[in-house]
Amino acid sequence: MVRIVLQVIGILILIPLVTIVTLRIDNQDADGPSVLFPGGKLVSGELHTGPEPDWSFTDEVPTIELQLEDPLASRVIFVMESDGKVYVPSGYMRSFLGRLWKDWAFQADAGNGLAVARINGVRYERQLVRITDPQEISGVAAKLAQKYAGGATPETVAEVERSVADGDTWIFQMAPRGVET
Repeated sequence: MVRIVLQVIGILILIPLVTIVTLRIDNQDADGPSVLFPGGKLVSGELHTGPEPDWSFTDEVPTIELQLEDPLASRVIFVMESDGKVYVPSGYMRSFLGRLWKDWAFQADAGNGLAVARINGVRYERQLVRITDPQEISGVAAKLAQKYAGGATPETVAEVERSVADGDTWIFQMAPRGVET
């Protein structure tokens, strides 16, 4: 009887595990990520050329698709504009879960940072540059708090700034490729 119960428990654990692994593998070559799993290369959508856009339109965009060039993988991520520049955050960077879940940020920081962002169906070739300057972080923290933390109160902004200073949150500017920031 115990053996049958253990077999049933094993099967009940194995089925969702195999399903999750299969979905992750199946999605790795998709044109963009799913809500849960990273995707492949962003190929659909017009490739932006021309002058730098007015990034304030991202205030109305909750998430974007971001693809690193090396390693080639895409994910869904927050986005915000501050002082005419566009940024993406990565939280939980000092936690065990963050190190597993946010591997893209470690790869962008350690590598060349080349990326493609797809926003409202338009692809933008970018260079991810990690920002640590407290003055630049201040404006980004206010926007991050306003957009994703329920409001830019002084306490919330200070909490975001502290999280960045402590290394729990990393902020990357999505700079134009080939331009010094």
